[in-house]
Amino acid sequence: MPAASAASRCASGLIPARAGIGLRFRHHLEVVERRPPVAWFEVHTENYMGGGGPPGYLDAIRCDYPVSLHGVGLSLGSAEGLDATHLERMREVVDRIEPGLVSEHLAWSVSGGTYLADLLPLPLTEEALAVVCAHVDYVQTNLRRRISIENPSTYLRFSHSTIPEWEFLAELARRTGCGILCDVNNIYVSASNHGWNAPSYLDALPPSAVTEIHLAGHSVRQLDHGQVIRIDDHGSRVAPSVWNLFQQALKRFGSVPTLIEWDTDVPALEVLLEEAAIAQAYIEGQHNDNVHPNAA
Repeated sequence: MPAASAASRCASGLIPARAGIGLRFRHHLEVVERRPPVAWFEVHTENYMGGGGPPGYLDAIRCDYPVSLHGVGLSLGSAEGLDATHLERMREVVDRIEPGLVSEHLAWSVSGGTYLADLLPLPLTEEALAVVCAHVDYVQTNLRRRISIENPSTYLRFSHSTIPEWEFLAELARRTGCGILCDVNNIYVSASNHGWNAPSYLDALPPSAVTEIHLAGHSVRQLDHGQVIRIDDHGSRVAPSVWNLFQQALKRFGSVPTLIEWDTDVPALEVLLEEAAIAQAYIEGQHNDNVHPNAA
C-alpha cells in the first residue's frame, strides 16, 4: 500500500477534545514500546519531511494515536511569497499522516531564501493582513483542508501597527475560514510584556474559530535597566498563572483539543503525562488547586 494511504489503516485521525502532548525525538521509541495513556500527539511537520528513522516512528505511532501537524517554517507573513517546495513537502507529510489538525504560526521566518531560526512578529497592518490572508487561502487550497493559525509570543511591537493582535487573528479567521490555535501561554507572555489584558484578548477571539489550545512553560528575565520580560521558551512546567488563564479559555471556548508543549530541556515522558493530566482535569472541571505546586 502506498505510504500516502498508510494512515487510513490505523486509528481514527480525529483529535479529541482532550489533553495531548508534543512528541519529540527522545520519546519516539518509548511511545512505540509503551503506548502510554495519552489522547493524542502533535509533532513539528518539518521534522518528518525527510527520510530515515523519524518518519518511520511517526507512521507507527500514527497507527495507535491521532496526530496533529504543527508547522514552524511556512512563513505565512513573508511579503515575498511562500516557498513552493516547502509547501509541497508539507503536503506530502499531510497526505501520508492524515492528521486531525494542521497548524502554523502568525509569523515570518524567511527572507531572500534564507530561513531564520526564529518566528518573527509582523507589523499588524491592513497590508500585512492582506498578505497573510492570501497565503492562508493558498495553503488551504493546496492542502485541501482547513488550517489553524497560532497567536505568537512577542517582545516588541511595531510603532506603525494599526490593528490589535486579537482583532488581526479574528479578522484572518473571518476572511479565510481558517481556525485559530489559541496558545494560552503566548497570550499570557505577550500580555505581560506589553501591558495587555489577557482575559480581554480571549474574549475577542470567536469561539467557533478556536480549534486547539496550547499550553507551555515560560521563563522570566530581568533586563539591565530593570524591566522584567517573560520568554516563551517551552522549557518548564506550565505556570499557575497560565493554568488560571486556561481555565478562563475553557469557559470562553468550551472543551477543545489541548496540547502540552515542551521543546527545550525536554524531560522524561512521565513529566509530560503529568502536565497533560492536569490539563485534562481542567477540561473535565475536576481540577484541584493543590495538584500543581509550580512557582508563578
